[in-house]
Amino acid sequence: MSGKTPSESLRKRSARAALILKALRSNYPDAKCELHFSTPEELLVATILSAQSTDKTVNSVTPELFSRFPVPAVLAKTRLSEIERVIRPCGYYRQKARSIRESAAMLSYRYHGHVPANMEDLLALRGVARKTANVVLSVAFGINEGIAVDTHVARLSARLGLSTAKRPDIIEKNLMATISNREWGNFTTLLIAHGRMVCNARKPQCSACCISELCPSAFKLPSWS
Repeated sequence: MSGKTPSESLRKRSARAALILKALRSNYPDAKCELHFSTPEELLVATILSAQSTDKTVNSVTPELFSRFPVPAVLAKTRLSEIERVIRPCGYYRQKARSIRESAAMLSYRYHGHVPANMEDLLALRGVARKTANVVLSVAFGINEGIAVDTHVARLSARLGLSTAKRPDIIEKNLMATISNREWGNFTTLLIAHGRMVCNARKPQCSACCISELCPSAFKLPSWS
């Protein structure tokens, strides 16, 4: 499978990943999805909005969005211009408004207004790719069917030597082969927290990193083998 670190066996990489997760869990005991929602339907909308946007920005527009359009049936009948006005700060608002309204319509007539709790049906919704589906399944339903690969997960997975792939789907496959199924949801949440707090894109704080001894990139450590 492409994208793996060739110098490290799967067994050793899995063992190191388990130690990484243990350290991150200890360092971020309260890590959770930062999107604000009260139902799986709200989480689906918030996750669609989060593409190419920050959770802070999404959380600033969803209170009005969810208040004005509380259920998919209402959202499905709303003019696109009304949705666009509310979500405009999130970027790509025209595309996202159409995805949200069409997904809401499908939820209304096909799923009785509720988000389906399986990957196949989620991927049939407009604007929903594997990352969004994985977030909804894990956070809303506690189902680990895959690993949500956002920019933080992709960046840290490369730095940690868990996947050198560029494509999110290949990164996800590499990580799924390396990490225990029961930890897939936790892995995304913990890496996002660590990516925001310490291992940022421009200047990672390796001297303050709780997993630097497990990271091939920290202080130019040699590759694990």
